[in-house]
Parts: sequence; structure tokens; C-alpha cells
Amino acid sequence: MLTKAERTSKFIVETVAPIFNQKGYAATSINDLTKATGLTKGAIYGNFESKEALAIAAFKYNVNELFKQISLHQQESDSALGALYKITEFYRSYYQFSRKLGGCPILNVGVDAHHNESPLMAQVQRVISKSQEHIQGLVELAVAEGDLKEEFAQMNFGKLMYTRIQGAIFMMQTMDDHNYVVAAVDALDQLIKNYET
Repeated sequence: MLTKAERTSKFIVETVAPIFNQKGYAATSINDLTKATGLTKGAIYGNFESKEALAIAAFKYNVNELFKQISLHQQESDSALGALYKITEFYRSYYQFSRKLGGCPILNVGVDAHHNESPLMAQVQRVISKSQEHIQGLVELAVAEGDLKEEFAQMNFGKLMYTRIQGAIFMMQTMDDHNYVVAAVDALDQLIKNYET
């Protein structure tokens, strides 16, 4: 069971996560945070040592929500190849899912923190690397399971897939058109199919 302080910290993070994601770190004011939570500045900073610490906690919360959903999708598959297709399946409905988070947290925070050598930017880079490695690991496992041709593992598909999806998400958010993501994952599915054994 959570302590009162832990419950308060959890409430703060869950409440402000979409605000940081939508407005960005610099544009989110302490007034935005106190207004959203109904707490005083002292109460917020009594739970988080700084605005940056709270922004990092909010980013981690949003990313964990994203990864949780992808993981649930992948659990429906009994093979690495199937898990790859489950990633593209998830992103077909990403538009609605990301709206609850205030947009794509990786893209939003990555762009917002790009010019800063900050712990927040380091968190974004870590998440991107972890995501690419996960995809590449699935490719290598699918090759080992005999479902994909060996040469597919040499393509660095993890980086390719992640780049195409994030690029499509940028276009989706900019143009308010989910078809960019649908077209990107359709093309990724076709590329995977081309290397099936």
C-alpha cells in the first residue's frame, strides 16, 4: 500500500504528465502545475526537488503507459515475427491513444529538449535506444526461429522501423492526419513480409 506522500507524488505525476507533454518543459509554468493539481507550489516541490525532476517523472510515466500498451499487444503473439506485426498493429490505433497522453511523449519531449544537454534529453535518448534494440532483438529472434531470412537481421531494422514510425507520427501530429502512420506501418509490414521464409 502506498504512503500518503507516495499517493500525492503519483497524483501529481499523472495529472501533470499530459501538460508537460503538450506544452513542453520550458513553456510549462508552476502556475500550470498548481492549477492542474489544486496543490500549492510548496506541496509540489515538497514531493519533487525541481521542475526538471517532475518533468522527468512525467516523461517516464507517459513512456511507461506507451510501453505497457505495446507489451499487451505483443503478448497476444506466440512468436517474435508475430510480435513485430503486433507493434505495427498497435500504431494503427496510435492517434487515439496518444491523444490521452497529450501527443507522442517521445517525439514531443525529444523535440522540446533537443537543444539542451539535460537529464531530460538523456532520458529520451535512452528510451529511443531501448526501443530500437527491442525491435532488432525481435528480428534476430525471428531469424533464429526460422521465420525471417538471415539477411533481414543485417538491415538494422530496429532503427529503420523506429525512424519510419516516429517520422510518421510527426506528420500525423503536424497535419492532424492518422493516415501518415497507417501508410508507414503498411510499408513496414510489406517489408517484413518480403523477408519471411
